[in-house]
Amino acid sequence: MRIAAHYSHLNGLEYLLVHKKSLWKEIQDVIASVDANYYKTKISKEKGMVGRRLYAPKEVNSAMKAEFEARGWGESRTSYWVTDDAQLIRRTMNLSAEEQKDEISNAGKNPLYSYNQTDFVKDRVAVEVQFGKYAFVAFDLFVKHMAFFVGDVIDLGVEILPMKELQQEMSSGPAYYEGELYNLIRQGRGIPAVPLVIIGVAP
Repeated sequence: MRIAAHYSHLNGLEYLLVHKKSLWKEIQDVIASVDANYYKTKISKEKGMVGRRLYAPKEVNSAMKAEFEARGWGESRTSYWVTDDAQLIRRTMNLSAEEQKDEISNAGKNPLYSYNQTDFVKDRVAVEVQFGKYAFVAFDLFVKHMAFFVGDVIDLGVEILPMKELQQEMSSGPAYYEGELYNLIRQGRGIPAVPLVIIGVAP
């Protein structure tokens, strides 16, 4: 595959090029190493596309996962505790998970365990490969990357999406770069408050 387009949010790409140039090269190499045409294996059963051969998103994801893992990228989790009291959440948000639980319990509330998980992290850079349903992209950008950034686990997040030319050759549902770029820009220049690089890939 190839990088057909990219967008730098809050100087995400500039940060990569200056401080983590080797990681940017690895991301490019992973994308280039996956031949999307090899995964055009799904025979559609959807109305209007019955019998049409489509790209299999899960297989493309798996291929990219293998390439990232071969280069030392691995899963990371950040755990935290939540409750139904907004003020208590604000007060405990920047504490360690253990301290959060204690504070919530001491306030007479029920602490509920939660976590965020991201697929690929290396040297404080997180990468999400998103060929799934469009709703997951907003979760990645506004929850996952944000949580890891606020938790001081990463310095920036990278989101890899199919371009429309690739997405329209998949079953219905996946997000596409052009649409998610619009959604991101519509939020304003400083939202979300985490440096990002959005990458659009195509065969």
